[in-house]
Amino acid sequence: MTFKEEIKRRRTFGIVSHPDAGKTTLTEKFLLFGGAIHVAGAVKSNKIKKSATSDFMEIEKQRGISVATSVMGFEYNGYKVNILDTPGHQDFAEDTYRTLTAVDSVIIVIDAAKGVEAQTRKLMEVCRMRHTPVIVFVNKMDRPSRDPFELLDEIEEELKIDVRPLSWPIGNGTDFKGVYNLFEESLYLFRPNKQTVEEGISLNISDKGLEEEIGESSAVILREELELVNGVYPEFDKTPYLEGKLAPVFFGSALNNFGVRELLHCFLEIAPPPRPSVAEQRKVEPDEEKFSGFVFKIHANMDPNHRNRIAFVKICSGHFQRNTNYKHVRLGKQMKFSSPTAFMAEKKSIVDEAFPGDIIGIPDSGNFKIGDSLSEGDDLVFKGLPSFSPELFRYIENADPMKSKQLAKGIDQLMDEGVAQLFVNQFNGRKIIGTVGALQFEVIQYRLLHEYGASCRYEPINLYKACWLESEDDEELEDFKKRKNQYMAKDKFGRDVFLADSAYMLDMARENFKNIKFHFTSEF
Repeated sequence: MTFKEEIKRRRTFGIVSHPDAGKTTLTEKFLLFGGAIHVAGAVKSNKIKKSATSDFMEIEKQRGISVATSVMGFEYNGYKVNILDTPGHQDFAEDTYRTLTAVDSVIIVIDAAKGVEAQTRKLMEVCRMRHTPVIVFVNKMDRPSRDPFELLDEIEEELKIDVRPLSWPIGNGTDFKGVYNLFEESLYLFRPNKQTVEEGISLNISDKGLEEEIGESSAVILREELELVNGVYPEFDKTPYLEGKLAPVFFGSALNNFGVRELLHCFLEIAPPPRPSVAEQRKVEPDEEKFSGFVFKIHANMDPNHRNRIAFVKICSGHFQRNTNYKHVRLGKQMKFSSPTAFMAEKKSIVDEAFPGDIIGIPDSGNFKIGDSLSEGDDLVFKGLPSFSPELFRYIENADPMKSKQLAKGIDQLMDEGVAQLFVNQFNGRKIIGTVGALQFEVIQYRLLHEYGASCRYEPINLYKACWLESEDDEELEDFKKRKNQYMAKDKFGRDVFLADSAYMLDMARENFKNIKFHFTSEF
């Protein structure tokens, strides 16, 4: 297979949703289709192991939530599919935003009863900024659900995107019988089964056998609704979908394998192959000969027995090969990787080569930070991997003086992952953890104890915002730092950060120091 053919068969996408919409269950079903479930482990409904394949951290298994992005890849119908299963909890939205920089398309999962929620709207804003193609999967149709037309109107209004149904549900709740595939113009009736995937019965909407399968009344309603769908919504056009202006919509129940096959088959056909990546220097095309890629996530202790650190690298262009020298652009030195890995959640296997669109893991001894780039040619720096101003702050203190080294190492590695942000107060030297949500504090404390053997405790601190500073007037900046000495801190990269304790204090600082810019993201 040629280099360009390898690129065209790649499909790299993220699955996002609010916490209860069933995103992880949908991921499991994709893996089941790809035959990868046997490699990855038990599915969610297994009575012995109830956690999801993609939830490999112990705290995820205990709490039943995703708190870290996991990467899974498998072959299906001639395609190489890469799934990035993002954190489901809104407290970990920043990790989700960064993950979206590494995907070429997105599947948004929506609960059929709850509709669009706040988390979904925020995720859509990120997709819109990057013009990322979006497919919507309305999940849990096997439970009492809202009217499909009402849901479509809400998706259009709340997510500010045109929609086009490409499958249509037959009933809902206990009356849910299956979905009609508008993309292939055929009906698939699935029998509820959580563990296996059954082949559907292929029927055209005009076939007389439809009444025999779903009943006369359901057949009449289905034909009327499909006539209305085709009358209200224009024919599906791939171009606005690829531009991020139109969202195909599918209905189903991931838990019972309803509608998932239709989604996957259509997705593979219409979703884009690897798209160009934007670097500060220029746009990088995937079919360029020279290799380039960037680190969008770092994860420590994927295997707690070995205390390993893995840098997740999205390949943007060229042909990555094992044991080949590539330039670490920030450090300015050549590096060779003898054991790059492909992932199935925490299971990984060494790969000899990878192509644009693929996600590989590189063992890291501390050389990488989020946003770092590797290149075979130009010194490229890829955009779109900022840190956001935290919402919550706490002092972090060592609860066991005998484990100070373990605590320091643990904090250092977890901050490299982007789990939270670390600020060191320049006035008293104390360490401050800043997070987007309260659950992150609990996760940090849990992981420090169970992965590093270090105990910590938190102390409250009343802060409003952390702002990164920028100014062309060095004298005014120094004057500001002296005046606000007790509110000044350094972030992990040594950048100046102003810790405002109130909105009023921040407004006054902006008013009194006109030549200083206060940024709420670290990328400016």
